[in-house]
Amino acid sequence: QVQLVESGGGLVQSGDSLRLSCAASGRTLRRYAMGWFRQAPGKEREFVGAINTSGDITYNADSVKGRFTISRDNAKNTVDLQMNSLKPEDTAVYYCAAGSYSTNRYDYTYWGQGTQVTVSS
Repeated sequence: QVQLVESGGGLVQSGDSLRLSCAASGRTLRRYAMGWFRQAPGKEREFVGAINTSGDITYNADSVKGRFTISRDNAKNTVDLQMNSLKPEDTAVYYCAAGSYSTNRYDYTYWGQGTQVTVSS
């Protein structure tokens, strides 16, 4: 069993940066690929980025490619999402998830409760 807790969300202005963190407990994340997803009101949960178990391979959605960076520290059992050049359309609740390396939310087993990111114009 894995428990995930996101933190670092908040209200920022367009163009600002924000770093989200996901802390795990219950079991090491070493054996899990990790993903970041986001969900805006009235929309489906959207893939943001994924990182493999060892952290040497990452993949980001086109909408955030070049702006967001996903990373992990297996020794600390954490996964981060560095968000730069934020845009209002990035506004959403951001979730971290543990599971298989995939862009599909259904391939992830464990989920955090999410953290709100709001980007003003």
